[in-house]
Amino acid sequence: MELVKPGININFVGRLKYAVIFSVVLTIICLISIAWRGLNYGIDFAGGTLVQIKFHKAVSADDIRKVLIQIGIDDSVIQPSGTDEVIIRTAKSSSEIKGLSAKIEESLNAAYGKDAFQVQRVEVVGPKVGKDLTQKAILAVIFSWIGMLIYIAIRFEFRHAVGGIVGVIHDVTIVVGIFSIFAIEFTLTIVAALLTIIGYSIHDTIVVFDRVRENVRKNTRKDLPTVMNESINQTLSRTILTSFTVVLVVAVLFIFGGAVIHDFAFALLVGVIFGTYSSVFIAAPVVLAWERYRPSTLKRRK
Repeated sequence: MELVKPGININFVGRLKYAVIFSVVLTIICLISIAWRGLNYGIDFAGGTLVQIKFHKAVSADDIRKVLIQIGIDDSVIQPSGTDEVIIRTAKSSSEIKGLSAKIEESLNAAYGKDAFQVQRVEVVGPKVGKDLTQKAILAVIFSWIGMLIYIAIRFEFRHAVGGIVGVIHDVTIVVGIFSIFAIEFTLTIVAALLTIIGYSIHDTIVVFDRVRENVRKNTRKDLPTVMNESINQTLSRTILTSFTVVLVVAVLFIFGGAVIHDFAFALLVGVIFGTYSSVFIAAPVVLAWERYRPSTLKRRK
């Protein structure tokens, strides 16, 4: 199945400078937001207690907060989830207040009755564990970059490895920046989404680079920008089909998947879109810039 007619020749290379300007501006905005506002770390990283409760009838967040203040929880964040569910977050953990989750349940029983609600889940993470998870999450992302850099450098050339990694870093920065801008909760689930995005983005980039390598060997007289543009056009149909099907599935999860995987699906949705974009408009300019200042061995021989 082909959505793009064979022989199409869209001038992607001619539009690369506009794409680079757009990406630089967007990346700067994301970095400023991350540095200034930071991330809305979830319980996994910040530590504390999370209690998700389903009420049988609507209850206001202010009323729940008043009940929690009575047991010494005055720093709670109450987030509605759907029409009859709330998520209670507090920086305190069970180690600081013995039986914290049980106290929350008892206080709500006294205020609303035993059959008025149902506790869906309780998560407790200590501050030391949260700090350890933060370090491991950062290392997981960095090690994935290093591993792919080594693999692509061996499989192709070092310039392709640099282009691919720059594209992946661009995608991760944009996703994390959007989470910072909109203050979306950043949890271990989002780290899993980032690693998935990294894998998807680099795979899409390698498909383009593989076609570039084939065309360079077939057409040794053509310059790299021309070969790059032809290769992107030749893989365009595959790129559109793959990205469209993935985005379609992730969009369904985002809309109908519920609160549990809502943020995960959102991260994937943004990541897949920018991962496809970076394969063409970020990785390619890096390779072309590298070729301009350090020509390949084949070109030097000619």
